[in-house]
Amino acid sequence: MNTERTTILVALVFVALIAVTPLGAYAQEQGMTITATAEQGSDTITITGKTASDLTDVTFRITSPSRSNVVDIDQVTPDANGEFQTTFKVGSKWTENGLYEIGAKQGNSALYNLKVLVEVTDGSTTQTSETDRSLPKGILGIGGPNVAIDAGLTMQADGVVGSTIVMVTGTTDRLREDITITVTTPNGNLVSARQISPDLDGTFSDVITTGGPLWSQDGFYKVTAQQNDNPLYNVEGEIDIRDGVVVPEFGAIAAMILAVAIISIIAVSARSRLNIMPKY
Repeated sequence: MNTERTTILVALVFVALIAVTPLGAYAQEQGMTITATAEQGSDTITITGKTASDLTDVTFRITSPSRSNVVDIDQVTPDANGEFQTTFKVGSKWTENGLYEIGAKQGNSALYNLKVLVEVTDGSTTQTSETDRSLPKGILGIGGPNVAIDAGLTMQADGVVGSTIVMVTGTTDRLREDITITVTTPNGNLVSARQISPDLDGTFSDVITTGGPLWSQDGFYKVTAQQNDNPLYNVEGEIDIRDGVVVPEFGAIAAMILAVAIISIIAVSARSRLNIMPKY
């Protein structure tokens, strides 16, 4: 019976101590989104979009694959809902074969400066449906107003308690841009920096190993993921490192697991005492 109690005790304590330190970053509801669509072999490109700003018109500028020539420009006024649409015809200025860049701009902020690419060969478009966005896809009602549940770039870092491993995972809707992951010490010194490329589904992951002289300072290390200058693609969080290893943070879930473990231990102990009581 003592062996059984010891085994259960070890298992429950182990489960209770498996805690992670989550990091999240979410963005405010602002910015713009545009989508370029074209049929295979067509001469028409349709641009649709939505903006959170109603201050100025949206200006479009199309440049050739070599970026040396401007082949078309346009300007549209968003409607009351912030939505807009325009079309472009492939014309005589579209002499180069390759990817034409369509830029949409509304003011000077990076949140309102987007780009999409459309391939044109011998005056005809290829099948295209490409979106660029700085406007969040959805809004979460919990945690305050205007908190996005699906912003341009999201990141989470999970530190395995007592280990030297931090796992960074996240998502992005910009697949052609690398993501820079950096870690700085509590006093601001850089201890880790690397670039990773998102997968085709927009997910990314990286493993950061702590320990060594660069990680000798105790405290909260800042983990940052950045894809460009747009605020929606620059997120950060903190993780507690002591003696070069991850320190547990007993939040609500971890505390609940610990409480269940303690109650189970008490129950097992009480049952064991009942089993060894003499019968009359």
